[in-house]
Amino acid sequence: MPGQNKAARTQQDPEVIVVGGGGSGLFAAIEAAEMGRRVLVLEKNPVPGGTTNWAIGSLSSSMSPMQVAIGVHDTPEAHYEDMAKFHGNLLARDNPDLRKVFVENVPATLKKLLDMGVVFFGPMPEPPHRVPRMHNVLPNSRAYAHALYRRARQLGVDVRYNHRACRLIREREKVVGVEVEADGSQKRFFARRGVVLAGGDFSANREMKREYAGDVIAQADALVKTSTGDAIQLGLDVGGEIVNGDLMSGPQLRFVPPRTNLMTMLPPSRFLALTMRWAMAILPQPVIRPFIMMFLTTVLEPQRKLYESGAILINRDGARFTDECDKPQLAVPQQKGKEAYIILDGRLAKAFSACPNYISTAPGVAYAYLPDYRRNRKDIYHSARSLSGLASKIGVSPPTLEVTIADYNRNPRPGCAGLLEPPFIALGPVRSWLLTEGGLRISASMEVLSKSGQVIPGLYAAGATGQGGIILEGHGHHLGWAFTSGRLAGRAAALQEMS
Repeated sequence: MPGQNKAARTQQDPEVIVVGGGGSGLFAAIEAAEMGRRVLVLEKNPVPGGTTNWAIGSLSSSMSPMQVAIGVHDTPEAHYEDMAKFHGNLLARDNPDLRKVFVENVPATLKKLLDMGVVFFGPMPEPPHRVPRMHNVLPNSRAYAHALYRRARQLGVDVRYNHRACRLIREREKVVGVEVEADGSQKRFFARRGVVLAGGDFSANREMKREYAGDVIAQADALVKTSTGDAIQLGLDVGGEIVNGDLMSGPQLRFVPPRTNLMTMLPPSRFLALTMRWAMAILPQPVIRPFIMMFLTTVLEPQRKLYESGAILINRDGARFTDECDKPQLAVPQQKGKEAYIILDGRLAKAFSACPNYISTAPGVAYAYLPDYRRNRKDIYHSARSLSGLASKIGVSPPTLEVTIADYNRNPRPGCAGLLEPPFIALGPVRSWLLTEGGLRISASMEVLSKSGQVIPGLYAAGATGQGGIILEGHGHHLGWAFTSGRLAGRAAALQEMS
């Protein structure tokens, strides 16, 4: 009841509450705190960072100090125009007002990250960007959460972990607080100015994926298992709506991550990042390339050309189950364990050991070839002289695998240069991963809007939760939007009149 809510409030309540402690949520908290507001962050996980910790780490922006240092003249207007070139058939579904807000404000976002001690390498080119705009974080994407959390704590932001938001509290239609589950009980927190929803996407919510994108997409896995769309659902519960809920980044076939990896385990220290940047700029490629490969062979997807050249996919039974060049990422989730292996032979191994045939790439950074996987991913690289030997190594039926290869050799893919012959190599397993692109409809001021287009008072959204119609094709735009929209949402909530 409204009266009960009001009675429970005190002068010590935070002025701004942020739901989610990932990149967008922490940036929202920092912005509000820098304006002198008391801020509370509610994070359901035991650590900060969210999906940001799993990102490749690039951020695209115009007008950066790094661009100026290499003589690149760039403007938000040019960035605005170039973003549209990535969209293709999706351009009609983009929100130009949000795109304009993004490109005009991302330079200041990048500057704030630099001021917090985040180190970047670049900018790197990525056509159709007319100039280099892609800035790559060092030593890895965990540097973002490390810097943001440190800054938030310096500002006195109260961050509560293991606090799952389950309901928004309203008085006279205005959102005034959040009800959470924590320590086996329910608690209420009230915001004297506004609430920012920044809890990520809904890629781990099978029911929401099924509703907006269908049964086939719903089977694909999420990069982050806790991306269950809780914050988006909070907005829906008070009258908001999802825009572009059917759009996905992926599904993409990627190798399962290693249990341990040097590059992703590196501490996010500024000294280490500066050392890496110096090395990448000064040392010869042969010297630094092995270290770069430790990262690339962990996070990137195998390229379509591998299949076009004759590699095939098999399931856990050893059987080929799909046309590898016709959306295999949708077929893999239907297989046992939702996994598959890529089968190559000696001819393909030789072809994909050097330019121009690479297994995977990070644009503007480097290419990864088969020897890089043999060196850095021994857990997913398997080879044998015979099919029975390979089957034993990957745990599939030897007779089934032998029949599979014999059938393929009788009817190989059109245009392939030869049959699959010894020695044999299996890469994998691979799984199908995705991120959802739909988010709550928002205004250019990050206010959550109802289905009728009216502002829901006191409620703001940022990052994937508030993606609200903006299309973010191209590297570096998702993180750029997460941080920038978080910054703007935190500012808008801080400026909201007190309840």
